[in-house]
Amino acid sequence: MDLGTNTFHLLITEYSNSALHEIVHEHDAVKLGEGGINKGLILPAAFERGVKSMQHFNGLIQDNKVQHIRAIATSALRNAANGMDFIREVKDRTNITIEIIDGDAEATYIYKGVKASGCLSKQNSLIVDIGGGSVEFIICNAHEILWKQSFEIGAARLMDKFHRTDPIPAESITELNQYLDNCLKDLFTAAQQYTIDNLVGSSGVFESYAEVMERKKGNPFNLKKIKHFEFVKDELLSLIEKLALSTHQQRIATEGIIPVRIDMIVVASLLTRFIMEKLGIDKVVMSTSSLKEGVLAEMMG
Repeated sequence: MDLGTNTFHLLITEYSNSALHEIVHEHDAVKLGEGGINKGLILPAAFERGVKSMQHFNGLIQDNKVQHIRAIATSALRNAANGMDFIREVKDRTNITIEIIDGDAEATYIYKGVKASGCLSKQNSLIVDIGGGSVEFIICNAHEILWKQSFEIGAARLMDKFHRTDPIPAESITELNQYLDNCLKDLFTAAQQYTIDNLVGSSGVFESYAEVMERKKGNPFNLKKIKHFEFVKDELLSLIEKLALSTHQQRIATEGIIPVRIDMIVVASLLTRFIMEKLGIDKVVMSTSSLKEGVLAEMMG
């Protein structure tokens, strides 16, 4: 289980005949950080949504007679003053033990998940994982991690700071870019030391970009049947511009954006564009694998 700031994920697999077979793959838009993300608090309604989600997951775990369980918590729980209260409540109601990992471990698991998807090569990539609470950046290749860091600038935090009216005002975009320019100095310094061939977007919002673009072309799109997707730069930038100028109702009407991303996709898109332009990256790929697949890869050795 990957217990994120916006979404809780459950992945149940079976290992047989030297291969992994997916049994259950669910996600639940709990919005654990809603209303309290920048206050370091899980508010009561979000707290209860999270506990109920874990009870639902526990039912599926019991139904499928799962033998090995790991539940990994990230930004929202590691930063919330009542995060341990949530962990104790889940333990009491489900007997599931939640592990809180730091940003460094989170970045490592994301790397392992993306590597397992087969979209890394001997050339250097910049993996970008835009979560609700944090964003992980990993400069790497198929053989090793060269540099990694987690920043507490996830989409829920950025939306709370900069996207308070809709559509997002031009001055807010300027302020957001200035904020990112200041927050991400360590990334820029690291990027100067390596030649980066492409940006690999780790699941999340990058899946939404791909689905919106393909559905607009009338192409079928099934995330369960693909491991990675290569974007056309101009098409991606055009979509980001459209999202930046859009209203809430226009995004609702856009086929391919799941409900939990309807509003957060705006700041996530602006962050994507900022990184592409700041680092001069023209090639962007999406990997459907992320943290939970990395944890699974570790469990399987």
